[in-house]
Amino acid sequence: LDFGGELEVVLPAADYQEEKVKPDHAAQFDELIRRAATVRVMPFEKANRIAYEAANEALVSTCDILFAVWDGQSGADKGGTASVVEFARSRGVPVMVIWPEGVSRA
Repeated sequence: LDFGGELEVVLPAADYQEEKVKPDHAAQFDELIRRAATVRVMPFEKANRIAYEAANEALVSTCDILFAVWDGQSGADKGGTASVVEFARSRGVPVMVIWPEGVSRA
């Protein structure tokens, strides 16, 4: 963003921040929301796999390239990072996977 990029946010549900953003990340989350060009909240009350899948599809339908912070591992459920990467590729959307060397999943 500091170099002129634009952030478009798609939140899976109305309760996403309240239920999923940890308190020690709340300030960063708020700052990114504030700096976003657009923020779209999907029409779900609760963040669940169905809401995540819908958000992923909405995201892919509007992006020119998908940047995915992903360790490359397949997920068991729809709506996860593996699912959105697969969906984007199936739609011909270029995908750039970002996973810093030496980082492990928490």
